[in-house]
Amino acid sequence: MAGTTVADGGLVEQAFSAAARELGVEPGTPDHAAKLEYVRATMGESKISVFRHLFGDETRARRANTAFEEAYGDLVHGGRIAPIPGAREAIEQLKSAGTTVVLTTGFARVTQDAILDALGWRGLVELTLCPADAGGRGRPYPDMVLSAFLRTGAVAGVQEIAVVGDTAYDMRSGVRAGAGVVAGVLTGAHGEAELTRHGATHVLASVAGLPALLDRVGT
Repeated sequence: MAGTTVADGGLVEQAFSAAARELGVEPGTPDHAAKLEYVRATMGESKISVFRHLFGDETRARRANTAFEEAYGDLVHGGRIAPIPGAREAIEQLKSAGTTVVLTTGFARVTQDAILDALGWRGLVELTLCPADAGGRGRPYPDMVLSAFLRTGAVAGVQEIAVVGDTAYDMRSGVRAGAGVVAGVLTGAHGEAELTRHGATHVLASVAGLPALLDRVGT
């Protein structure tokens, strides 16, 4: 969602700084800079997995994750997010063409719901998934993509799935799931070279171009 259908203006980094401070990592220190670089490199991954890597033991990771989700939620409630231009229209166009659309995120369910509420997107799509809805593993694992495939029953085989995202982890997840289209968008974390290197079959300026792409490739 964030970076693909939702513009959050760097809120992930702001929320991370709040979470890191909770664990004694202050902005401006080398430790903070190194951890922030890892957060940037792993955009799209389940946030609890990121914090497990950064802070080691489970108690500290969960403390950081809770602080992150609270900080991000406060920013969302403060009106700091907006749809990517053309995102809602693209979703509605896909739905009108008979395509099933599922929104996935690396955030926890509480944060995903806050985003959906802030944008007025409740009921916009058939299904929304966070890592906990797919057994706990987020990207780059294929679990959320495959959960969407199984739970919707929308297509006969995984090759008929199209995955779209703004991060290298989105691309790796789509490739691992066997999706026929793995489309990167340039509205978020990673650029064209990084998206292509991790398996993008197509790179779009934004998700607004997805309906036209699927029309061309017949998915």
